[in-house]
Amino acid sequence: MKKIIVYMFLFGIIQSCAPSHEGEEISPPVAATHEKLLVIHGDTRVDPYYWMNDRENPDVIAYIEAENDYLHTKLSHTQSLQESLFEEMKGRIKQEDQSAPYFNNGYYYYTRFEEGKEYPVYCRKPGSLDAAEEIMLDVNVLATPHPFYRVGRFDISLDNRWMVFTVDTVGRRQYTIMVKDLATGEIRPTGISHAGGDVVWSADNQTFFFTIIDPQTLRYHQVYRYNFIAGQQPELIYEEADETFYNIGVSRSKDNRYLMLNIRAALSNEIWLLKADQPDHDFRLFQPRTRDVRYRIWSYNGKFYVLTNYQAENFRLMETVESATTINNWREVVPHREDVLLENIELFDDYLVLQERQMGLRQLYIMHLLTGRGHYLPFDEEAYTATIGINAEMSTPILRYNYTSLTTPMSTFDYNMETGDLFLVKQQEVLGGFDPDDYETKRYHVRARDGVEVPLTIVYRKGIARDGNNPLLLYGYGSYGASADPRFAINAISLLDRGFVYGIAHVRGGQELGRWWYEDGKLLNKKNTFNDFIDCAEFLIEENYTAPDHLFAGGGSAGGLLMGVVVNDRPDLFKGIIAAVPFVDVVTTMLDESIPLTTAEYDEWGNPNEKKYYDYMLSYSPYDNVREQDYPNMLVTSGLHDSQVQYWEPTKWAAKLRTMHTGDAEILLYTNMEAGHGGASGRFRRLREQAREYAFILDLAGKK
Repeated sequence: MKKIIVYMFLFGIIQSCAPSHEGEEISPPVAATHEKLLVIHGDTRVDPYYWMNDRENPDVIAYIEAENDYLHTKLSHTQSLQESLFEEMKGRIKQEDQSAPYFNNGYYYYTRFEEGKEYPVYCRKPGSLDAAEEIMLDVNVLATPHPFYRVGRFDISLDNRWMVFTVDTVGRRQYTIMVKDLATGEIRPTGISHAGGDVVWSADNQTFFFTIIDPQTLRYHQVYRYNFIAGQQPELIYEEADETFYNIGVSRSKDNRYLMLNIRAALSNEIWLLKADQPDHDFRLFQPRTRDVRYRIWSYNGKFYVLTNYQAENFRLMETVESATTINNWREVVPHREDVLLENIELFDDYLVLQERQMGLRQLYIMHLLTGRGHYLPFDEEAYTATIGINAEMSTPILRYNYTSLTTPMSTFDYNMETGDLFLVKQQEVLGGFDPDDYETKRYHVRARDGVEVPLTIVYRKGIARDGNNPLLLYGYGSYGASADPRFAINAISLLDRGFVYGIAHVRGGQELGRWWYEDGKLLNKKNTFNDFIDCAEFLIEENYTAPDHLFAGGGSAGGLLMGVVVNDRPDLFKGIIAAVPFVDVVTTMLDESIPLTTAEYDEWGNPNEKKYYDYMLSYSPYDNVREQDYPNMLVTSGLHDSQVQYWEPTKWAAKLRTMHTGDAEILLYTNMEAGHGGASGRFRRLREQAREYAFILDLAGKK
């Protein structure tokens, strides 16, 4: 169903493989209607397209393929523009490139790409960056027979010999598990399927732990132990019965002392521990699940640090000894603050790093553990994103962190916490003459209709006139507490250099202004998300950055829900909309417990089996509120194998929009028949998708 994926610059789900009908006039597909009565709480809804909820039905597939062909025909006149966009976006990429290496357990690890290749190559070097390279996985070779291929997670045994990794060849996030002998190069299938993404070795270098997901609901519900060397059958060690606890993560602590099971619901979790060198023993409970209490733990020198929202809406940091881990033993280290959200920490032998968020922007605080003295790292831009990077070693004074903004390419820094020295390890290289000084970012706080100030970040090429004639693309998400941070997007240069302004509305439902910002945009407060976005759009018009004839909007997944609501409520504000894998059939989906992840989402959207939530959801559900009016031009994308938003939601929505639309704008739908929620695999295939979406809005904006 819905997934915390922020489609920052509209990852499309479109491939250019349909036949050409350039110059041909073609009518849009007309979906058959078979009325389905949906009755609850004394209310009856009629769904004429409910029959589409069956991917095995050949009529459904035929209709989807007809929609794909229609879209290709209607956009065929943009083919040369798409090709130009693809080539210029590809031309900005340094194709022969590699990530910043990081050190872990005797090896430097990094990922590199080769000229013209779609997929990454995972590599390492023993002891020194001057040592000979060892290729762990060349995904280009593994992916050869598959139209879709994605490596999920991998883990290296502590003796550095074995690599266990997960593979998805469909796009539905149901993984198989494989093991590679890094000494011989042999890859061995395990026969394990329907696995979750996480997999982790114990310290015996023989046993790994993994999760299994329910094949129908896709809920993570089991944890297995598997002695790979002994060749025994995997052993079930944990099964979660509560359907609201939808995710189980398996991991190893940074100091390699513990294996951890983190069992999560939307508002609470619990963690189980096992000594990493005792894989045959039983896990023990750290702190039992408690409604509305969330916590994370870090093992450190005979105790645990605990990041928790217990009696602390914006989280605080606690500590406790290994022998007494329940909540009554926790002692405060960093107190709760009303104006600061404590998001994350990083631990070293001598230092503690806090990742905080204040007034919508992240900051990093360095604290010396012995003296308690600390300082913030300085960041000068008006809007930026700073995050803790990969820090695999405890015994180092070097903090690895990442920094980016809408004008600054992703940059990786090493900061010496003892001396204060700062070293740029790597900055994303942008070819083709990119100069960050050619662009400008501004941060606004827009007063919403209820008086709350909503952050809004925009970027544009310097020299634009504020005369209302600029095309502008406004992005929004606003769900699950996922903040839409200002990050560099290399492909967006193609819009900015054609005169576009790009904006991010940091609407309620995210966590930009703290936990309350999330709480004020969910459940019975969800409409604040939609109102904030509309109010930001009106602000940009009032400030003469754009006008309704030049304004575009986009969002994906839960951000696609946002798009669905705003086009119902204010279609007059927008020239065009891109809704990627949109969650739009809210009520029907949340009433169907057989659909993946539904019951786990009640704390986000509400349980429509309760009338107050049913009525509220029904009042904004995009599919249920389509009505006779002029809609803007819309490009709706979907994935046949989507596990987060089932393909039939956007398919039904597009069909219904066409029947109710009273104007002459185009409603276009494309379904990727080979992928799921995240779209196509492969970096250049993604560029083709991006080029299609950009061509859609550039054509509407009159930009050739």
